Amino acid sequence: MMAGVVAAQQRWLVETDRSLATDGVWTEYPLPNPGSGPTTIALAPDGSAWFTEGQGNRIGRINPDGTGLKEFPLPNANSSPRIIALGSDGNMWFSEHSGNRMGRIAPDGTIAEFAIPTPDSGPRALAAGPDGNIWFSEFNASKIGRITPDGTITEFTLPRPNSGPGDITAGTDGNMWFLELNGQMDGRKVDGNRVGRITMNGTITEFQIPSATGSPTNIAVGPDRNIWFTKGGVVGKVVPDGTITEVPMPPNSGGTGLTAGSDRQTPKRLSNRLWVASAAGNKLLFLTFK
Repeated sequence: MMAGVVAAQQRWLVETDRSLATDGVWTEYPLPNPGSGPTTIALAPDGSAWFTEGQGNRIGRINPDGTGLKEFPLPNANSSPRIIALGSDGNMWFSEHSGNRMGRIAPDGTIAEFAIPTPDSGPRALAAGPDGNIWFSEFNASKIGRITPDGTITEFTLPRPNSGPGDITAGTDGNMWFLELNGQMDGRKVDGNRVGRITMNGTITEFQIPSATGSPTNIAVGPDRNIWFTKGGVVGKVVPDGTITEVPMPPNSGGTGLTAGSDRQTPKRLSNRLWVASAAGNKLLFLTFK
């Protein structure tokens, strides 16, 4: 067993043959434009779902009952909207990975864009912070950014160049936690393989992930209120002091996204399961907590 890897005290369960809908039936809503490439999705206060169209260069909206599907083109071509989240101002915020901007879309569809000071910073992921601001990662620039509801951007440089910050979330300790990716991706070779923590005043601490190979993918707060992340065939747990342990997933799984219910929001409501999506295994799994 590799250093830092512990046997799971929890129990993995797998969902492969049934949907997560309460009646067991999936409902689909085709998008008007082919090749839109919907990427991420988040809920607004009125229950509507807003989503990015990475290839279509649009932001979409749909009501809970599937009606009212609307698409809003971005002002600039080839912006590559990637991640979207609800801000404290009631607007939806999104990153433009290729456009080097942060975007804000109001409930009526009005879009505002804010240029990131560092050129070609590669904004990747974002999440709402406990300070009422949106925090985001700058993959190409090795920085963490913060944008206020009025669009003022502050950038914080990571301790090491080429560390490739990726997914980010708000922890239960009042700080933001993020991943530093590892290896070749998005046209760059980065040397991260760490979990980072940034305080509201911009103090950054990095924690080395025990396993040397592979790249961490997604990060979230778990039912135990610790930070969890996916990395190949393991999920990692990070306690407040930065100690990391890695829990093996079932064979032939390989985790990608994960959630316990506080997606890109401050963790106010958490379930008793950590759900993990497995692209490699074509299944969903959850880790139960006792």
